[in-house]
Amino acid sequence: MSTQNTATATITRIDDFKNQSVKNIVLIASGKGGVGKTWFSISLAHTLAAHQKKVLIFDGDLGLANIDIQLGLNPDHDLGDVIEGHIDFKGAITKYDDGGFDILAGRSGSGTLSDLSPNRLSLIREELKSAAKNYDWVLIDLGAGIGGIVKSLTPAAGKCLLIINDEPTSITDAYAFLKITRRNHPHLSIQVLVNHADSDSQGHQTYEGFANVCEKFLNYKPELAGIIQRDPHIKDSIRHQTALSKRYPNSPALKNIEKVVKEGF
Repeated sequence: MSTQNTATATITRIDDFKNQSVKNIVLIASGKGGVGKTWFSISLAHTLAAHQKKVLIFDGDLGLANIDIQLGLNPDHDLGDVIEGHIDFKGAITKYDDGGFDILAGRSGSGTLSDLSPNRLSLIREELKSAAKNYDWVLIDLGAGIGGIVKSLTPAAGKCLLIINDEPTSITDAYAFLKITRRNHPHLSIQVLVNHADSDSQGHQTYEGFANVCEKFLNYKPELAGIIQRDPHIKDSIRHQTALSKRYPNSPALKNIEKVVKEGF
């Protein structure tokens, strides 16, 4: 093999490695905003931590980061500090002692991180994959939609939880997300989680309607990850910037998440 061919093969192997997914990285996605994605990410992290798992939440909504806001935190460092070169990736991770998990916050109230170049996004993705070696689970709370940030972080994940509810816009936008993601990453496991369901039967009805459309037009039927029932305690905990598991540890929604963990993690 010539030197040029050897170099080309080496570059190909490096690129293949960079595109490899990591099994313990989980995308938490939605087609549209307002379906409870960030709340679910936080509650899932609490539940996993209660099962003695080491968890990191990465705020992947680089345009409108809000995990720290929902938890009432004011972290010393965030992803913006990493991008600006003030601190390394590991140093920007904040321990959330009340929840027993770690957080890498975005920059709340600023859209500056939403315009990162593809190279910068690629570096963030590789840093996340490296950090995942030190955790049982890394949860990426993605921004809504299918923009460049979402597409850049998706290749790192081993699994995606796609959150929907029974609103028509949630269904149509989630379908668009699944269609594009399946086209670009056909081997990524995508599971559907129905949030704000009025009942278990209504949640199953929402899932079946969505999944059947996907099967008919995309030849792919995503599995059901679980159903989270409508729970007034959720809004109250968000309003008080307190995790649901701390304010209402016996809430029905947390019992639903416990089931999701037992069956899928």
